[in-house]
Amino acid sequence: MPLDFRTASQLRHHHPAWRLLLADHSPLIASFLDAAFIEPNVRTMPESRLQARLEDHLFQLRESEREEAFPRSATDYLNDWADNHKGWLRKFYPIDSDEAHFDLTPAAEKAIGWLTSLTQRHFVGTESRLKTIFDLLGQILEGVETDAEARIAELERRQSDIQREIDSIRDGHIDVMGETAVRERFQQLTGTARELLSDFREVEHNFRQLDRQAREQITTWEGSKGQLLDHIFGERDAIADSDQGKTFRAFWDFLMSPSRQEELTDGLEQLFRLDEVRELSPDPRLKRIHFDWLEAGEQTQRTVARLSEQLRRFLDDQAYLENKRIMQVIQDIEGHALALRDDPPGGDLMSVESPTADIRLPMERPLFSPPLQPVIDDEVTSGDESAVDPDALFNQVVVDDVRLRHAIDRQLQGRDQVTLAQVIDANPLEVGLAELVAYLSLAGSDERATFDDQTPETIAWQDESGLMRRARLPRVLFTRQRTG
Repeated sequence: MPLDFRTASQLRHHHPAWRLLLADHSPLIASFLDAAFIEPNVRTMPESRLQARLEDHLFQLRESEREEAFPRSATDYLNDWADNHKGWLRKFYPIDSDEAHFDLTPAAEKAIGWLTSLTQRHFVGTESRLKTIFDLLGQILEGVETDAEARIAELERRQSDIQREIDSIRDGHIDVMGETAVRERFQQLTGTARELLSDFREVEHNFRQLDRQAREQITTWEGSKGQLLDHIFGERDAIADSDQGKTFRAFWDFLMSPSRQEELTDGLEQLFRLDEVRELSPDPRLKRIHFDWLEAGEQTQRTVARLSEQLRRFLDDQAYLENKRIMQVIQDIEGHALALRDDPPGGDLMSVESPTADIRLPMERPLFSPPLQPVIDDEVTSGDESAVDPDALFNQVVVDDVRLRHAIDRQLQGRDQVTLAQVIDANPLEVGLAELVAYLSLAGSDERATFDDQTPETIAWQDESGLMRRARLPRVLFTRQRTG
C-alpha cells in the first residue's frame, strides 16, 4: 500500500521502530540490542544477565566517550526501553520463575535491521537475486498452469536440458561455479536464514497480541460463553487462515521432517568445507541455524498453547461460578427447612406410596421381539448452548501426540538411536499412564521403533497425588532414519 502523509505521520508518532531511530541514545540502544539478541540469536534473557551485559557495555562506552555521556544505571535503561511508550523490549515473567526476562520486540528488530543495511557491504550480489526472480516467476507460472499439455511440454523441456547436461558431464565438460558466485549465494543464504528468525519473532508477537486481547475480553465479558468463544476462535482462525499463518504452518511441517533436518545438517557441513566460504570467515553458528528455527518455532507454539490454556481457565471459572450459585440455592432451601422444623405448617407436606413387592410371574414376561432398526437423522441443528454443561469436555485426559513426536525427534537430533526411557527422562510424563500408553501407541506405528522383549526396562513417574508409579515393559528403541 502507498505511504501517504497521514500514514507516515501516524508511524512517526506511534511506531516503536521510528521512535528508536529518533531516540537520544539510539546508537547505544541499537548497538547493544544487536549484540545482546540479534547477533547471538538469543530469544529471551534473564534480567540479571542482561543487566550485567549492559553495565559492561556502558563501562566501555564511558571509557571511550565521556563519563557523563550515559549517566543512568543499566536497570533504569532496561526498564525505560521496556516501557509501553518505547516498546523496544518486552519484559515478562516466565512460568515457574520469579525473575523477570527480556525479549526483543519485532519493531526494534526491524529498526536495527534497517540500520544494519545502511553499512557498507563488501560487494553487492545481483546475479543470484536475478536468478531467484526468474525461478520464482517460473514457479508461479507453472503452479497456476491448468493446461495438462503445457505442463507436460515444460517437463519434457527440462528433461531434455537435464539429459544434455548429463551427456556433457560424461564427455568431461563440468561447469564449476566460480568463487564470486559462491560468495554471492552464501551471502544471500545467510541473510535469508537470519530473516527467518525475525519472521518467527513477528509471528509470535501476533499470537501474543491475540492472547492479550483474549484476556481483556474475558475480563470484561458479560455475555454468554458461546458468544465469547465464537468471537475469540474466529479471530484465532483468521490468523491461522491468513497468508502468514498458512506459510508458517507449511514451513513448520517442512522443518519438522527428520529427513529434511538431516539434509540441512549435511548440506551445511559440506558448505562450510568449501575454500571460498572459509575465506569469508563465516559465523559457525550458521551450521546450526535450523535448530535455532526449531527453538523459535517451539516458542511460538507455546504462545498458542498459553492462549488455549487461558480459554480453559475461563471455562473453569465460569463453571465454578455456576456451581457456587447452585450451592447458594441449596443452602437457602436448607435454611428454610431448619426455620420450619420447630413450627411446621399444617396439612400434608408430601405423600409417599406404601412399599410393595414387585412380583412378576414368568408367564407374564413378553415374548422375544426383534429389535427395530433405528432411523438416524443426520441433519445437525443448533440449539441454545446455555443449557449445555461443558464440564465433561474438560474432565478428559488428552495426550498431545504431536508433542510426543517432537520429543522423540529432538532426542534423535544428536544421536543415532534412543530408548523410550531416555526420551521420558528428558521429557517427564505430564499425565502419567495415559501418556506412556500414547508413547507405546506411537512406537507401534513408527517405522523407526523396535521392541526388545528380551530386555525389559522400568519407567517411573510421579502422579498428581505425589506418589511414585513404576511400569515394567519391553525396551522400545527409536533409530534415526538416514536418507539415501
